[in-house]
Amino acid sequence: MAYTCKRLCKTYRNGRIQRDAPQNHFTLYQGYVTNTNKVLDLLDQMLKADKAGTPEFAELKRRLGWEFNGMRLHEYYFENLGGKAPIDKNGKLAKKMEADFGSGETWEKDFKATGAMAGHRVGCALSGHAERETD
Repeated sequence: MAYTCKRLCKTYRNGRIQRDAPQNHFTLYQGYVTNTNKVLDLLDQMLKADKAGTPEFAELKRRLGWEFNGMRLHEYYFENLGGKAPIDKNGKLAKKMEADFGSGETWEKDFKATGAMAGHRVGCALSGHAERETD
């Protein structure tokens, strides 16, 4: 199954993002989609050639994770561009930020620092939360 680029890039609406950032990210995204398909094709060829137990196959499997995650994370990025509504101060997200960081402002400071710590290389961060039971 080949992946195709989704048309995800919304019009520029967020004053905090550089005007060329969505196009730059769409170009990166296209590369991740292309590379995901290339790696999947190579893995399929190696599997058919009975080379699944080789170090080269293992390395391509690791590479697939990098390319696929880059593709999927860029899709999330595009889907979440825009929007100017503030976080609901009484909502679950705001309460979780306050519980974990002391305030939403402290969370934002930490999040921005995380995204910037890679300097001019990767320079991105993802914030998420998974519900789970504790023992």
